[in-house]
Amino acid sequence: MSRPSRRVALTTAAAILIAGGALGTAGLLVGRTPVHAPADAAPTPAWTEATWPFPLDPWGRGKAYRCRADRCGAEVVVYLRAKLGLCGCMTTIDDDDVDRLSDIDLIASARTALGPGRAIDVHAMKGRGRSYALGNAGPTARSALAMAFHERCDLIVATAAMNAERPARQEQAVVDFLRSDVVLRWAEATLGL
Repeated sequence: MSRPSRRVALTTAAAILIAGGALGTAGLLVGRTPVHAPADAAPTPAWTEATWPFPLDPWGRGKAYRCRADRCGAEVVVYLRAKLGLCGCMTTIDDDDVDRLSDIDLIASARTALGPGRAIDVHAMKGRGRSYALGNAGPTARSALAMAFHERCDLIVATAAMNAERPARQEQAVVDFLRSDVVLRWAEATLGL
């Protein structure tokens, strides 16, 4: 083979190897998830603020936050309200207090406790939570968690309504949200901490 023919053959072989290597690498990368998401693809927050849906009463409006079913296992809406001066500077909250002080009556006219409550702490606030099955609440709320926390002589109630038979699966997501900076900032502003 002459020198120019050999050079053309080597150049052609090198081009084929380079093209084959590029195609092979591309084939390996097909279907792989990129390690880093694009900068403009920010994750959707699990909890988004919603409109307070209840009529005005002596305790005023509160805050409402929604978590979609794909993030919390069921559609969950948390309603937060401060009841300033209500708790009479109590040192503990029991199940009767949760039943009496919660806002479940805003969601459903009938409720049945699913068992005894349990102590729950949110930041420096001590409180108690209890689960309920709801009646007459419509298709979007079949159960609820009611929680009451006190800070000095003030009370915060959190009511989580959900479209689930039993709220146990969603309870940790609700408690984690109540321990979030969003709720802490709201509590600090509302209670003047």
